[in-house]
Amino acid sequence: MEQLQGKVVVITGAGSGFGREFARLGHEYGMHLVLADVQPDALGETADEMRGKGARLISAVVDVANRAQVMHLADSAYAEFGKVNLVFNNAGVGGGGFVWESSELDWQWVMGVNLMGVVHGIQAFVPRMLAANRGGEPGHVVNTASMAGWVNPPLMGVYNVSKHAVVSLTESLHHDLRQANSTIGVSLLSPAFVPTGITNSERNRPVDLSNAEGPTESQKIARANSDKAVSSGRITAAQVAKMTFDAVRANRFYVFTHPKILPSVRDRFEAALGGDAPADPLAARPGARG
Repeated sequence: MEQLQGKVVVITGAGSGFGREFARLGHEYGMHLVLADVQPDALGETADEMRGKGARLISAVVDVANRAQVMHLADSAYAEFGKVNLVFNNAGVGGGGFVWESSELDWQWVMGVNLMGVVHGIQAFVPRMLAANRGGEPGHVVNTASMAGWVNPPLMGVYNVSKHAVVSLTESLHHDLRQANSTIGVSLLSPAFVPTGITNSERNRPVDLSNAEGPTESQKIARANSDKAVSSGRITAAQVAKMTFDAVRANRFYVFTHPKILPSVRDRFEAALGGDAPADPLAARPGARG
């Protein structure tokens, strides 16, 4: 989808991080914006900034783990603009600690946002995008995974699982769209450590999915390690947004923001093919061990 002027982009998690940068860049490219986030004040800041720059947009407070809310977002987008061309299924939350110490509520929250949020975005937008695509309207879907969807760092089990699922889901979406004879493009964004607000995502955790007990020692260590790694990231969210839009315009599927980590991905697959124990996921970034 080389031409973006006048096209409509939907962005979940638009209140901060990658989402806000996607909105900024989408407006620079002349796109109309559909912005969604679970945090009203952060969403309002993004929407106000974009309106101040002259963007045409709508915004809505949406919990992507709630299918009905995402469906309503799609209805609102089509009612306002009559089409959707580009969807960023971007909203995400963090979570860590020893895998056996993640509670049922931890799993429900992280998988609900990180995996089911992407599923709901696909269900809400792709069928209508398919119908428009048959009439010649271009379309593209970007799902935000993580390098944690390719390797398995310790103390990040619940997050790793959610992002591995997004990798599989996104590759499946690509194959299914080709099977359906559609020209809708798909990109899989797999960032590593980038300064965003994800390590503070507990601020938006629903009360009914909150743990009664405080974090375990391993969860405290995981949070400290994540804070350190994310805050020390040298690639900015704005740079990731530019990489991602470049991939959309080039119809490129894989978007790896930190190619220096790719040897760890290779090591993982080589260990599997060789029947060996899992390779060290932090070999390319030993400083991330904390």
